Amino acid sequence: MLTEVTAVRYATPLREGGSLPGLVEAVDDQGTYAAYVMKFTGAGQGRKTLVAEVICGQLARALGLRVPRLTAIRLDPVIGLGEPDQQVQELLKASGGLNLGMDFLSGALGFDPLAYPIDPAEAGRVVWFDALINNVDRSWRNPNMLVEHGDLWLIDHGASMIWHHNWRTAETAAAKPYDASDHALAPFRPEVAAAAAELAPLVTEEILASAAADVPDEWLVDEPGFEDPDAVRRAYVAALLPRAKTIHERIQLPEPQRKGATQ
Repeated sequence: MLTEVTAVRYATPLREGGSLPGLVEAVDDQGTYAAYVMKFTGAGQGRKTLVAEVICGQLARALGLRVPRLTAIRLDPVIGLGEPDQQVQELLKASGGLNLGMDFLSGALGFDPLAYPIDPAEAGRVVWFDALINNVDRSWRNPNMLVEHGDLWLIDHGASMIWHHNWRTAETAAAKPYDASDHALAPFRPEVAAAAAELAPLVTEEILASAAADVPDEWLVDEPGFEDPDAVRRAYVAALLPRAKTIHERIQLPEPQRKGATQ
């Protein structure tokens, strides 16, 4: 399960994200304070965005990709009473209970493909992973990647696994190809076949179940068509497990960009 901390102060909104994440200060049960980027259950995209963040983020970490450590943050809505921004105040009031936090990389910069070239092997691993989770939000317009001390970090996976918005079509949706023509790393000749050979065998039922187990029950209750949170977790495993075996065969990259990175 995710480590749980308690929010004590809302510092500032991070308006780059559509769900209006915020920088908060929180304390753990040892009395240690730290800053987190917090995403809210009361945001417009709802709790499924947070479910996707947890499953995809924990899976990425299990595969050796860099994703900031995830945490469950308990929020008392009273924190929002003193906020001068009405939008932020309403968001905090609507997000009582458990929300999602991730370590704040204070020295990180947004990924710039002109300033930070990526080798084809690393590009391949990221593109393959995004294909696995059907991440539609890693384009050159919005890379959702950070660079800290020369290392590439992946963030913002809430727009992944879009099939969980309509479970009746999940099997069909999960079998579809992945269009990577607009992917931020497409110009770097991603070696997706090599990535698949390396990573696909690691995507086991056990690893997927472990990632799904980190989703708090309260984000999974009352899901239509499922009897309990564990049944929902099994549905995520069932969608991702077969996809890992063959998705590299269905990644669509633009032919010109396979021949060389854009300078």
